[in-house]
Amino acid sequence: MSIIVASLHIHPIKSLGGFAVQEARITDRGFAHDRRWMLVASHDIFITQREVPAMACLHCAPSGDGFRVIDIRNGTALDLPWSIAEGEERRAKVWGDTVHVLPATRETNAWFAERLGIPCRLVYMPDTSQREVDRTYATGINSLSDGFPYLILSQASLDDLNGRMEEPLPMDRFRPNIVFAGGTAFQEDGWKEISIGTARFAVVKPCGRCAITTTDQRTGERGKEPLRTLATYRRRASTGGEVKVDFGMNAMAISGDVVRVGDLVSLLTERDIEA
Repeated sequence: MSIIVASLHIHPIKSLGGFAVQEARITDRGFAHDRRWMLVASHDIFITQREVPAMACLHCAPSGDGFRVIDIRNGTALDLPWSIAEGEERRAKVWGDTVHVLPATRETNAWFAERLGIPCRLVYMPDTSQREVDRTYATGINSLSDGFPYLILSQASLDDLNGRMEEPLPMDRFRPNIVFAGGTAFQEDGWKEISIGTARFAVVKPCGRCAITTTDQRTGERGKEPLRTLATYRRRASTGGEVKVDFGMNAMAISGDVVRVGDLVSLLTERDIEA
């Protein structure tokens, strides 16, 4: 059975709702516009749905020359540009990394603070800001995503998981960039290098899942699934000794300009890679 790209997803602001596209441009740190903005709280430390589940209720969508953030609880909206080039450079923390960022306006910060009920600020990662990925697994740079520029997942893997639970979950619980149709459940676990259309990707590390997957992406309410079910058959001991629950794989782009829905996906052999 052929494997193809079923859907592509962009999340302009880290940990907010994203949107699907028919094609996505590959950049040096992920798809264009993906996770270049993030919210920070005190001491300019990043925040996500892990700490603030209400972030799940703020969804992004393309609008004009930029994008719109919509609070789906009441329909209030804020328009933002894809990027900014000016502002007093600041340093922000995302996991163990310190990144150079540019601040949004006070009005923008006030809008997010009111929606989320906490003091917070929106910041943007300019092209001059370089954040390396974990060299244990790959070399290259990243946007503001957790660890790597791309997260890939097969629909067959989600179908397998949903078949084990009482209530099925949608794909947006897992926030992938690239979703594949065809093939078998968890086929991506064994992939090393793949071609997607004319592009090439290295599949570098399993994605250990967190509480965000238990957060309803429309209400912000938390439950126990899917982590409870995933823990019964998808547990892995990490290099640091922690127990991870894996679902999906992290990836790096090697070459190519654009990925499109419907692109054929092929596993590359050692001979292909050497060529």
